[in-house]
Amino acid sequence: MNKWKVGVIGTGGIATDRHIPALLSLPHLAEMIAVQDVDRERALRVAKEFEVPHVCTSPEELLDIVDAVIICTPNKFHAELSIKALNRGVHVLCEKPMAMDRHEAEAMLRAAQENDRTLAIAYHYRHTPEGIMAKRVTEAGELGKPLVARVQAMRRRKVPGWGVFTDKDLQGGGSLIDFGCHLLDLSLWLLGNPEPVEVSAQTYNELSRTPGQVNDWGEVDPESFEVDDHVTSYIRFENGVTLQFECSWAANIKEDHTTLSISGVQGGLDVYPFELYQSKHGAVWDATPVMREEESGWAGKRQIANFLEGLNGGEKLAVHPQEALRVTKIIDAMYESSRTGQAVVMNRQEEELR
Repeated sequence: MNKWKVGVIGTGGIATDRHIPALLSLPHLAEMIAVQDVDRERALRVAKEFEVPHVCTSPEELLDIVDAVIICTPNKFHAELSIKALNRGVHVLCEKPMAMDRHEAEAMLRAAQENDRTLAIAYHYRHTPEGIMAKRVTEAGELGKPLVARVQAMRRRKVPGWGVFTDKDLQGGGSLIDFGCHLLDLSLWLLGNPEPVEVSAQTYNELSRTPGQVNDWGEVDPESFEVDDHVTSYIRFENGVTLQFECSWAANIKEDHTTLSISGVQGGLDVYPFELYQSKHGAVWDATPVMREEESGWAGKRQIANFLEGLNGGEKLAVHPQEALRVTKIIDAMYESSRTGQAVVMNRQEEELR
């Protein structure tokens, strides 16, 4: 089994709170050897905190000394840095979303295929205990034919008031591309990655552009706020399944909640918290498994372990880049539908965007 030399590009909160601690918890699989950030002082502080031996001055310098890299930069740089790494023969775990749009995502996929390198995207909700349980249940046929899925990824007043989360040029979008994409990816995975045929959506940002709003996560300038803080969508798939989707950073609701439910012919489920609903033995049944307590950072550790074990051939990669590309295509269609006020027919969009 190989022990991989791993570096991290981008030393913001997602790197220090999730990826670097997860890497350091797996010393039998990887050695954390380098970090790089445009803010060199921050990179130096992070290297000192986590005892990382090398602080590189450029992505190229880091890529020359690692076998694999985790990319934790703003979305604008995901494709550029992933492609650069793949072309240098370096395996890549890139933070979500895969890229700013489907064209960039397709270029990333081509680079991985042409260089025979692994490209994984960090949709870590697939690694939560509830997500894993839901996948086991759906693959076992407990729901029968799926019919309708519903997603709500809702926050009352949690617009990230730090970093670049509300910078459209660097991120490409807001609540959908930051938060909603996780539940969109998870729902597609549980449904068996069906092919979308039509997407209708509406994006909003009036609330965050209204002066005097309360926000739990820092200060937000209403005059410069450009991205979406609330998105609704309805998605039809070629197998007849439909997905009702809603996400928000800021909405006038009672409390935050994250829900993903699927109704099928033989049963249904809610993912958070996990419950299974069926009709049998002359009664309707609600089943709740006894889930083990999730240790801190479990999903992040599971994600890194899957990536590294995948490089060793010991595990199947949990998030294939083709699946992450499909998420990006649907996100593109959501933004396009909101802009035009019309539903986007996906096969027509494929023709128009080539």
